[in-house]
Amino acid sequence: MPTLLRFNGLRVAIYPNDHRPAHVHVIGASVEAVFILNCPAGPPELRENFGFPRQELNGIAGPLMAELASLCAAWSKIHGHL
Repeated sequence: MPTLLRFNGLRVAIYPNDHRPAHVHVIGASVEAVFILNCPAGPPELRENFGFPRQELNGIAGPLMAELASLCAAWSKIHGHL
């Protein structure tokens, strides 16, 4: 699973064998959240949360939005479709 972005001790990945819609997995120590990218314009939207405190989730969407174009391009490169 390629790591595409790192921020605040988290890593953002796309699983090569994953499904649509375009989304990323945000992974921390013993926690994970899935954000739908809503390509091409965003905004990223929380789909699933596995252990992140609410206040930490609020700080994740901003960095994802800032890198939305590159994340959408990576999804398209890996999966061939959005």
